[in-house]
Amino acid sequence: MVIEEKTISSDKIYTGKTISLKVDTVETINQGYQKREIVEHPGAVGILALNENNEIVLIKQFRKPIEKVIWEIPAGKLEPGETPKECAQRELKEETGYDASNLKLIHKFYTSAGFSNQKIYIYLATDITVGERNLNDDEDIEVHTISLEEAYNMVIQNEIEDAKTAIGILIARELI
Repeated sequence: MVIEEKTISSDKIYTGKTISLKVDTVETINQGYQKREIVEHPGAVGILALNENNEIVLIKQFRKPIEKVIWEIPAGKLEPGETPKECAQRELKEETGYDASNLKLIHKFYTSAGFSNQKIYIYLATDITVGERNLNDDEDIEVHTISLEEAYNMVIQNEIEDAKTAIGILIARELI
């Protein structure tokens, strides 16, 4: 039986715009004590938007932590008081200009539970219509539509390296 660790103390050492960092002291199974560095994140959504031609909306953007431009599904972080579904609708519109009449949660997962509480909700967006996008001032995003099958092949060939994008494509391919 796995035994939960008991938190003895918790110290917030950084609070930023996107994440916070805390260090917890925990009591372990052998009555010892260990430090746990934890990245706190409000959660995020990813949207696999599918048009009437079975094409998905992908974006390309530069990601500073990995110093490269990558393929992704539209995505964004939850704002205070916002539900994941509301966030999905907002982010899809902001980043791509698309609106979705139907949004369905198809998966949720923790990105790296060993050091972060970040949870991502993946939505399938259908009955989409294109409109005007509303990028944030710091965003530079290219919008593309490609077939779901081509996107699947990009995952298999390691051309798509983003986890939320790969998960969304793999699950959508099974559902559609």
